[in-house]
This record gives sequence, C-alpha cells and structure tokens, in this order.
Amino acid sequence: MIDTVRQWVRESKRAVFFGGAGTSTESGIPDFRSAAGLYATSGGSGFPPEKMLSHTFFMEHTALFFDFYKKYMIHRGAQPNEAHKALAKLEREGILQAVVTQNIDGLHQAAGSRTVYELHGSVHRNRCMDCGAFYTLEEMLALEGVVPGCSACGGVVKPEVVLYEEALDRSTWAKACEAVRGADLLIVGGTSLTVYPAAGLVGEFDGNRLVLINRDETPYDSRAAAVFRGSIGDTLKELAR
Repeated sequence: MIDTVRQWVRESKRAVFFGGAGTSTESGIPDFRSAAGLYATSGGSGFPPEKMLSHTFFMEHTALFFDFYKKYMIHRGAQPNEAHKALAKLEREGILQAVVTQNIDGLHQAAGSRTVYELHGSVHRNRCMDCGAFYTLEEMLALEGVVPGCSACGGVVKPEVVLYEEALDRSTWAKACEAVRGADLLIVGGTSLTVYPAAGLVGEFDGNRLVLINRDETPYDSRAAAVFRGSIGDTLKELAR
C-alpha cells in the first residue's frame, strides 16, 4: 500500500496535511491521552490537566496555570522529527499546499514549512492582556515572576494558545477549511480525530484519497483509502521519498 500512496503523493497538486499531538511525540513531546500523556500528569496541584488548561482556571488560578504551563506545555529543546522534515520537503517540491495542526510547539515552522495553520495557537506568541504588547516565547519566559508581567504596563502576558472554553481563531479556521476543501489528497496523522471542532475538518474533505497515519483506530478509518499504524516519521519520510 505504501507504494500506491507514494504515487498519490507524486500525482498530487494540492495535498494537505492535518496533524495532532502524535506528530510531535517522536520529538519527545508527550501526547495527551496515552498512558504516558499529558492527561496522566497531576502536576502536583490536585487539579486534572484538562481543568488547568481551561480559560476559567487561567483567570481564577493564574499562578497555578503558569506553573503547570511552563513545566509541561513548553519544550524548548524539542527539534523537528522526520515527519516535520518530510512535510517541509513536500511543500518545497510544490506538492503540499498547507499544514493544518492542532499542535502549539512550532516544530513545523522550525522544519521549514511556511504555510501552517495553527488551530490551537502557539507557545511562541504571547500578548499582554492589558496593553497588547507582543512577546516571543523567550521574552515571555524572561519576565520576572511565575505569572509573567508585561514590562510596559504590568499586565498579565497570556500565551496565544486556545484553552478549553475558548473559541478557535475564526480566520485560521476559515483558511484551514478552505485548504482541506481544495485538497486532492488529505493526509491525517497523529490525531485521534475525537476532539472537536478540529476533528470536523476531515468532514470538509470530499476527495477519495484520504490517508490516515495513527497508532490507534480513529472514527474515520472506514472512510480512509489507506491507513498506516507505524511510526509517523518513518511513514511520512517514505511517502516523501
């Protein structure tokens, strides 16, 4: 099957990749729902991670939020893996038109991908809630205190990541939907396809070349033209060969 899908890749003019946390696990970043994933971490606060990553928790327990966020959501030493590199290669070759990701780590851009729609935002973008001043990740981490205070006005500097209870950025969502609708090949990798609204993107694809790369079964397996259970890095590297 790998040879057939590789041929589809070479024939494609408008391929799109849609990925989730599993795209970055081979870079040493934990996923969410596996036995060793983020949701199995207590963080020592007594609150479940799903609660700590909500808008309500951020507003009511800001210091606890940042303590957890800095420890478990930021991975400064992580480097792009073979999956990220293969996708950047396909974009350079004019095959891949866009990457749509649920990840906030910025590894697609670090690998060289240029058209990346980050549905859940990025740890690399941070903004003061009061004056709107922008901070890179390094600048935010350099601010004094557990809760980063804006150097211009003292306001809380919030990461531009989508927390539970917050809506996706409309413009990013619209561009992602447009890319998927226009795709002649959709490759989905490293996602359980159970988290909405992001998982609903697959429903926007009306082509017949849907390829899934995921360790576990997904609700869309029966619709896919090809399903791979192996390493996402090895699979994408082979498909891009």
